Amino acid sequence: MSISLVAAVQGAALLVLISRLLPGRRRRPPVAPGSAASGSISVVLTTLDEAHRVGRCLDGLMAQGPEVGEILVVDSRSSDGTREIIAEAAALDSRVRLIDDGPLPAGWVGKVWALECGLREARGSWVLGVDADTVPRPGLAGGVVAAAEEAGYDVLSLAPRFAGQTAAERWLQPALLSTLVYRVGAVGETKADTDPMRVMANGQCFLARREVLLREGGYEPARASFCDDVTLARHLARRGVRVGFMDGSRLFDVHAYSSASEAWREWGRSLDLKDGTTPRRQAADVVSLLLVMGLPVPLLIHLAWATMRGQPLTAAQAALLVVNASLFGIRIAMNVALARSYEKRGITFWLSPLADPLAALRILISSLRRPRQWRGRLYVSLPVADER
Repeated sequence: MSISLVAAVQGAALLVLISRLLPGRRRRPPVAPGSAASGSISVVLTTLDEAHRVGRCLDGLMAQGPEVGEILVVDSRSSDGTREIIAEAAALDSRVRLIDDGPLPAGWVGKVWALECGLREARGSWVLGVDADTVPRPGLAGGVVAAAEEAGYDVLSLAPRFAGQTAAERWLQPALLSTLVYRVGAVGETKADTDPMRVMANGQCFLARREVLLREGGYEPARASFCDDVTLARHLARRGVRVGFMDGSRLFDVHAYSSASEAWREWGRSLDLKDGTTPRRQAADVVSLLLVMGLPVPLLIHLAWATMRGQPLTAAQAALLVVNASLFGIRIAMNVALARSYEKRGITFWLSPLADPLAALRILISSLRRPRQWRGRLYVSLPVADER
C-alpha cells in the first residue's frame, strides 16, 4: 500500500472520528447526587466470590436514602466468604436480602441469569443493577433516577470514576477506554434516536424501569452475551425504549482490576462489543481503530526517525505526518477530557496515548475469538446473544 493511499484512508478515518467526537462539546455535566420517591428503587447486586470487595459495595448501598426499598444480592454459590459478608450486612440493614440464583440454565451467561433472578424478585418501580466492584457514594440511587426522569429515559447507565489503579493500569486502561469513546462517541450523548447500534451502556450502574424490562423480556435478550449491558441497551433502543448514558463520576467509584495484565485479559475479552453489534460493523470498527489508534504512534516514530537522519519528507510523507499528528493530538485531548474520570492520574496516565497500538491490537484479538470461560465458568456452546 502506497504512502499516499495510507494517508488518504487515515484522513477519511480522521474525519469520521471528528464527526463522532464533536457532539461531546455539548455533553451533559456529571450527574449530581439526588433523591427520589421513597422505596421506588430495587437494587440488584450480583456476586460470585467477591469477598475481597463486596463489603465496600454493600456499605455504599446501605448508605443510600429511603428511595432504595430493597437491596437484592443474587449470589451464585460463592465459596470465599462472600455469603457471610452479605449475611452481616443483612443483620445491619433489613433492606439487604440474599437470593440464590439456582442452577444456571443452558444458553445463559452466569451474570445475566443472576440479574434475571433479581429482576423477578424486585418490587420497586426502578431496578438498579450494580456490580460488586463499585463503591457507591451517598445520593447515587436518587441521583440516577432523578437524571433519568429529568431526561425522559426509561433506561440509564452511568460511567464511573476509576479508583485504586496501579501505575501500569493508568497507562493501559485509558487507552482501552478510548477505544469505546472512539466507537460510540462522547459520554452524555445518546445515539438511540439516530443509531441504536452506537448506544453505550455500563452494567456497573444500570438503571431501568421495571415495567419496561418486564415488557421487553427482562434480561433474556442478552442471555448469551459477554457484554450484556451494551447488548441489552441496544436491543431496547431498537425497540423504541429511551436509553441514555451519562457521566457518573460524582456518584460512584470502580475498583475493577488489580493489575494491567488483568485489565488486558478480563476487560479485553468483552471490550470488542461483538455480542452487541453486527459482524459488518464490528469489522469496520476494528479497521477504524487500527487506523486512528494503532498506526499513529509507530508512524510518527518512523517519520521522526527519518527526519532525524536528515531524510527530506516527500509530499506524501508530509501528508501522512499531518494526519497522524492530528490523530495523536486528538488522543491527547481525549486524555484531558477523561481526566476527571480517574481518582489518580500521574505520569503514566498522561503517557497512555503511547499504549494506543496495544489497545487497538487487543480489540482486534478479542474480535477474532469468542470467550469460552468467564468468572470460573466454562461455556462450551452459547446461542447468538441478540438478533441482528
